[in-house]
Amino acid sequence: MCKEHNSSLGNPYDANTNLHHNNFGTQLPQKTKADESLINEDHQHDDFPKTEEDMMDRAVENAVIRAIFNDNEMNRRRFMKMVGASTAAAVVASIFPLKAAKAIAKEGLKGGLETKDLSLGFIPITCATPIIMSEPMGFYKKNGLNAKVRRASGWAMVRDWAINKDVQAAHMLSPMPLSITMGEGSKKVPFFMPAVENINGQAITLANKHKGVKTAKDMKGFRFCVPFDYSMHNFLLRYFLAEGGVHPDKDVQIRVVPPPEMVANLKAGNVDGYLAPDPFNQRAVYENAGFIYMLSKDIWPGHPCCAFAISQEFAAKNPNTFLALFKSIVEATHFASNPDNRKDIAKAIAPRNYLNQPVTVLEQVLTGRFADGRGKIVNVPDRIDFDPFPWHSMAVWILTQMKRWGFAKGDIDYKNIAEQVYMAAECDKIAKDLGYKTHNKTYEKHVLMGGKMFDPSKPEEYLKSFPIHSMA
Repeated sequence: MCKEHNSSLGNPYDANTNLHHNNFGTQLPQKTKADESLINEDHQHDDFPKTEEDMMDRAVENAVIRAIFNDNEMNRRRFMKMVGASTAAAVVASIFPLKAAKAIAKEGLKGGLETKDLSLGFIPITCATPIIMSEPMGFYKKNGLNAKVRRASGWAMVRDWAINKDVQAAHMLSPMPLSITMGEGSKKVPFFMPAVENINGQAITLANKHKGVKTAKDMKGFRFCVPFDYSMHNFLLRYFLAEGGVHPDKDVQIRVVPPPEMVANLKAGNVDGYLAPDPFNQRAVYENAGFIYMLSKDIWPGHPCCAFAISQEFAAKNPNTFLALFKSIVEATHFASNPDNRKDIAKAIAPRNYLNQPVTVLEQVLTGRFADGRGKIVNVPDRIDFDPFPWHSMAVWILTQMKRWGFAKGDIDYKNIAEQVYMAAECDKIAKDLGYKTHNKTYEKHVLMGGKMFDPSKPEEYLKSFPIHSMA
């Protein structure tokens, strides 16, 4: 007996295929016992499109079939079960010029892209899941792109590749497109952040000798590392310490270490802990080098972390290629948001040319069922999640923390910078075109640990409310 097959490129004439490949699609009606039989018959899913042209054909078929059935997935399945695939295909062909639509779509694809060949920089962490998985799982090919991911050892390398045009787009930390656009910590180059890749998904990991630590105050004198100055890791660690009465620039040491080197530094005793991306929190547990003290979601539930970034120059000169890439990332991110897809994704991104990690480590991160290093198996389904929408209010919060800790100087035009860099409206338009939920606003209030409310319309007032800071 086979399970329901979820895929945006599944066969629309197959009663066992669910064209709503994640939980953002139209809500299906309650299944009856008869309906359950539609997804419980033996069959092989060996007709997944292999070539770029086949993928485009399938995408057109899916769009047409979904429109015919008014996006009612259960009605489509009942019909396919009743008449069979061959008859259904003949009926559709009799009422819609499917062959002509396919030809037009492929011709538009061939003539529209300024370039198909792209190189995308990434760091080997689970935050990069949508950008990485889009290569082996076909999301780039579906949109006509021959995109290859290129692994970097650290964020400075990714930044420099992107600024120097060694890659056409990149996996970046969500503060980086802001800092690069402002010229903070690098050459000033205007960048877009079209989409967030992941939310949550980080943790504070401490060396095993510190299992007696209860609060931030117990961490005074610790040596921490973070992956980059302009990172959510840096700003969340600082927020956590300061809320506990520890000044991050006076009471502890914080230095930058590339994520792949963090576990080795923990084992060697060079650092007491880190706030880092996975899989390096889980890898520390796997190697018995440390334990997970706190998940980042407990500092700010739903916080952004990594993102898809591209220079404004490349986007302007290559609008069709940019749109195809944008669509690929948004769809992959939504696909990753479905927990049912996580184990398959773990297998896809585990190989040496991607994350180079044991599948079991990645599954623990992506599914949220994991060993915490303190002798417990815990279940936290939202340990990591994936949501592409780049809230302008999140950008404003990041800018306040850049100023709070001295990573940005002088007056900041919060609203203008946030809206120049974070492409919220454009992301929503693509989400709508793909059939996903959209938003009626781009700003909202956020609450972090300690209960302090962040109102994005009052950033300076928020900044002045903190007794611990590094502002002049």
